[in-house]
Amino acid sequence: MALMALAVLSGCSQPAPKPQHSALTPIRFATDWHAQAEQGGFYEALATGEYKKRGLDVSIIQGGPAVNVPQLLASGAVDMGIGSNSFIVLNLAQEQAPVKAVAAYMQKDPQVLIAHTGQGIGSLSDMKGRPILISDAAITSFWPWLRAKFGFSDTQIRKYNHSNATFLSDPRAIQEGYLTSEPYTIEKEGHVTPAVFLLADAGYPGYAAMALATDRLIQSDPAAVKAFVDASAAGWKAYLYGDPKPADALIMRDNPDMTQDVLDQARAKMRDKGLVDGGDAKTQGIGAMTDARWAATFGFASTAGIYPKTMDAKAGYTLRFLGPSK
Repeated sequence: MALMALAVLSGCSQPAPKPQHSALTPIRFATDWHAQAEQGGFYEALATGEYKKRGLDVSIIQGGPAVNVPQLLASGAVDMGIGSNSFIVLNLAQEQAPVKAVAAYMQKDPQVLIAHTGQGIGSLSDMKGRPILISDAAITSFWPWLRAKFGFSDTQIRKYNHSNATFLSDPRAIQEGYLTSEPYTIEKEGHVTPAVFLLADAGYPGYAAMALATDRLIQSDPAAVKAFVDASAAGWKAYLYGDPKPADALIMRDNPDMTQDVLDQARAKMRDKGLVDGGDAKTQGIGAMTDARWAATFGFASTAGIYPKTMDAKAGYTLRFLGPSK
């Protein structure tokens, strides 16, 4: 696979020799982007030994723009990986791929739309009819939800190239982004405070930062999957409310372009907005997923024609590894 030439392994040191019967189980875990705070819980679990104490030898394989995590999983190049949004999981179900989501570490998708202040935009509904910069992936993910809920039209779509330049040069511009990223970089680069609208606050039901596992691993070593789910939950709790320095050190080692201020503001926003421990995670624990949430996401997606209504959405996820024994 092309990724293997790009991969950066975050599990740098080998465990001390152990008797054969107590050897650690290796898990190759692929992320969906360059190392960042949005992956902080996984890095924290690695750095603080949460994986190791549960019998796992986890290697984090850093992602990037050329990395396709579901493809790596389906081909067996990695054992587990991050699912960026719920549509990745529904695509896996539609394709009957041998991969499933086993936990969701963000109860709210961090997807936002960003506008300039002073343009008469006080809500998402005010954006109806206005040009909006979105990526190709958005056209088959959150855009159909905006069409259905707010009456947006495809004539509003403008190409988003993952740069803030167009937004900063045009006060009428609206663009997509992540709550934990683009609003801060826009403010830092342009010295303006944008108006930020989190889709989840308006009812967008999707999950984010899901842990995906191959069917092979689920069937051959369910204890390892459960250990990963629990250790990652512990890592996320520690990263948000404990000492984030161990994870931050690994993140900045893997991604030298990352800076402490970007990590700090992203972590604060994840806490303040309850991205990780809000929603069902309040009562069911970090990583929670429910059939009801998946049904809501599949419901609007199938109604919008993205998936056939006869598709078995449950084929893309399993709830068996959630619950007690953290």
